[in-house]
Amino acid sequence: MTDNMLEYKDFYGSVEYSAEDECFHGKIVGIADLVTFEGDSIVSLREGFREMVDGYIEDCKILGKNPLKKYEGTFNVVIPPELHREAAIAAGKRGISLNDFVKKAISSELYI
Repeated sequence: MTDNMLEYKDFYGSVEYSAEDECFHGKIVGIADLVTFEGDSIVSLREGFREMVDGYIEDCKILGKNPLKKYEGTFNVVIPPELHREAAIAAGKRGISLNDFVKKAISSELYI
């Protein structure tokens, strides 16, 4: 488990703690549906996550759908106007489009 995420069979789950309920909980990320899990310890949270992933995969097989969310490669990002301007200028100085500038910035954060 790294960065408050669980991983199992190419699925990822968030990890959070509720002091009020005194339990850990999370949801499977990267899917088109809402699937949650919980546990009173990290071990039981991990078990719950794996059970929900296995169940979700099985449900998707029955329904004939891809369990992983399809990403189109386009999304909107809202940033302050000053940051937008600075990024556009930096891209221009490098002779690349703002789109390519953002792709490079995201890639550099992903592969640190």
